[in-house]
Amino acid sequence: MLLIGQATVKGTVKDARTREVLPFVNVLLEGTTLGATTDLEGRFTIAGVRPGLYNVLVSSVGYERLTVFEVQLSSARPTVLELELKPSATELEVVEITRQPFQRTVESPLSVRTIGSAEIMRNPGGNRDISRVVRALPGVASTPSFRNDIIIRGGAPNENRFFLDGIEVPTINHFSTQGSSGGPVGLINVNFIREVDVITGAFPAARGNTLSSVFEFKQPEGNTEKRTMTFMLGSSDAGFTFDGPTGPNASTILSIRRSYLQFLFQALKLPFLPIYNDAQFKHTIRMGDKGRLTFLGLGAYDNLDLNRSSLDGVTDPVTIERNQYILGNLPENVQWNYTVGARYDRFVTKGFHTFVASRSMLSNTSQKYRYNDPSDASGLLLDYESQEAENKLRYEATMNFGAWRFIGGAGYERARYTTDTYTQRVVSGVPLIVDYDSKLTFDKYAAFAQIGRSFNKLSASLGLRTDWTGLGGELGDPLQQFSPRLSLSYAVSDAVNINANVGRFFQLPPYTVLGYRIGDQLANIDNGIGYIRADHVVAGVEYFTSFSTKFSVEGFHKWYDRYPLLVAKGVSLANLGGDFGVVGNELAVPTSDGRAYGVEFLVQQRLYKGFYGILSYTYVKSEFTNADGSYVPSSWDFGHIVNLTGGKRLPKNWEVGVNWRFQGGGPYTPFDVGTSSLIPVWDAAQQGIPDWSRINTLRLSSFNQLNARVDKRWYYERWTLNLYFDIENILGSPLTGSPFLDVVRDAAGLPLVDPNDPSRYQTKLVENISTTRLPSIGVMVEF
Repeated sequence: MLLIGQATVKGTVKDARTREVLPFVNVLLEGTTLGATTDLEGRFTIAGVRPGLYNVLVSSVGYERLTVFEVQLSSARPTVLELELKPSATELEVVEITRQPFQRTVESPLSVRTIGSAEIMRNPGGNRDISRVVRALPGVASTPSFRNDIIIRGGAPNENRFFLDGIEVPTINHFSTQGSSGGPVGLINVNFIREVDVITGAFPAARGNTLSSVFEFKQPEGNTEKRTMTFMLGSSDAGFTFDGPTGPNASTILSIRRSYLQFLFQALKLPFLPIYNDAQFKHTIRMGDKGRLTFLGLGAYDNLDLNRSSLDGVTDPVTIERNQYILGNLPENVQWNYTVGARYDRFVTKGFHTFVASRSMLSNTSQKYRYNDPSDASGLLLDYESQEAENKLRYEATMNFGAWRFIGGAGYERARYTTDTYTQRVVSGVPLIVDYDSKLTFDKYAAFAQIGRSFNKLSASLGLRTDWTGLGGELGDPLQQFSPRLSLSYAVSDAVNINANVGRFFQLPPYTVLGYRIGDQLANIDNGIGYIRADHVVAGVEYFTSFSTKFSVEGFHKWYDRYPLLVAKGVSLANLGGDFGVVGNELAVPTSDGRAYGVEFLVQQRLYKGFYGILSYTYVKSEFTNADGSYVPSSWDFGHIVNLTGGKRLPKNWEVGVNWRFQGGGPYTPFDVGTSSLIPVWDAAQQGIPDWSRINTLRLSSFNQLNARVDKRWYYERWTLNLYFDIENILGSPLTGSPFLDVVRDAAGLPLVDPNDPSRYQTKLVENISTTRLPSIGVMVEF
């Protein structure tokens, strides 16, 4: 007979403003008769609980009621919660706000969605990857490929910023695109995530250098009572996590992960062999009730090799064609990155002070030879090496003065970018050799303040921010990047809110743009490249039901100004970033404008009687100007986007979930076949040259995809076992990407010369359609 262990949940409850412990607070597990009341030190313990997923209800006289959704209770370790209650407007009554369990702030009353760790882990087709899970939210689009590009409200993938416990993390994907943010696999361990706030508008003043979104990853505190370990074996990697006390007032969470995809790809005769490794840690030291010091780190080492034996023994012509093309143009790549940082929080009577110091670094090297023959020095097509390093300091004060809430602070950053670039590039139909070294070191500064309060049913928040650099000119003028923002929220009733925000936001272009040199000159800075500006207007209505359901509709409009225009291509940088490699390392001028607008609908059901789900619909229009000054659809102009995710927790710890996604086809640019087929051009590029004069004049077909997942958990006395089976694209629906142009090859894989024109190769257009079903099985053991 199997032993079913019991779970324990414990923690402390504090005042969200003063950080003082709160006695006599009621803490209940929804759907049970189990609960507890905090003692004089604000502590509570609920023991003898059947393991599983619970909503935790917290209430006290004079405070707003709090619901913590989907807390996983395990027999392997006690679950520790640190809860904070906000004082209510009526301090002598028990507040019964039962219709607004979704957390919000006066600074960002709209365009904020929160995803818990349980939602990330169980998301069908998400593969425990936050970059994929957020696709279920309104306003979020993706490319029809295996990449993790995050495209929000018609903005480019490089317009997003990521924070891990308040420390900025520039890179969250393996094999990331330098100058952008996407990649095929996320590197943040889900076991480290308590919840994620995805802010797609109404950015708080404390978060700058973004135009489309801010991701706030919140990690749990380490276990202070018992050391536990988790082993995870997924479809593509294996990982190990340690969680436990490492001193009388300290705890540590540590994880490592390594992929084994290279062995699977080798067996399947795929033309490339990716290997990725990552590590993550969080160490917390509690300094009494008034202080907390946190150290964290996140790093990755990735290697992409070509599988030169992928053609051996292969007879299928489609596979041969695909492998020959990829082997011909894909470079070998080594990339590593890390972020390490420290955060100190000092709690005072009216709020708290936060001090943050961090260092981030990215190293990216790529090399490519014609016919993959390194013995032929004349065949060198690409030899690229680059590093980006950022050292950051930030101070924030969060204070409460009666009904007023104030947040203010400043930031400093020392940035360094280096590159040694050799590449053969086609410019205006002519192959050229681009060979330059560049080093750019400069300082960045920021100052911000935001104040807000509630006036009965109306709440308002006004924020001011400015960013500038030590590069001089407009880049060094704080007034040029003056960034005001105003948020308003009106409570029509306890179930209905009307919200709005207007703001001006700035973002510095990628280092690849700023550090581009011609001779000794920083050509793009000399051309006036500076901060990109975006003006946002967002408004919406939300309605809450008494059974943890939210209905909302939001409209948005973004106006872009001073986006870099790539001179040789004649197109806006905003259209690039959805592919591997490097973007932005070429001549540019700040003359591109843009606009993105649309509407979003959301229905979200938090866990209620075992059911949960999200239904979202987005209509988005995204356009940017190019060399001729006219607006054309951007690469992120997807039109209609629909997402439906739902699931049910079944008896005996079974859980099933489905996800269905529909997205309109994105625009793409046709090839200039005449130029591409020229022998010198193809020998230099090894791929088709887009006809940039017809940018995004063609459009892919829309696609839809159905994913399904089944989870089963076993709870033993001192350990737990979780198995899952996930199928992505279960119906085998066609996912159409941009076609690619290839040359006709002989039996040895060499290009064939056009018999009618000996100055050209024979070319052909190859469809890029996938109907692959991707099953995966995972095992997680916690002990």
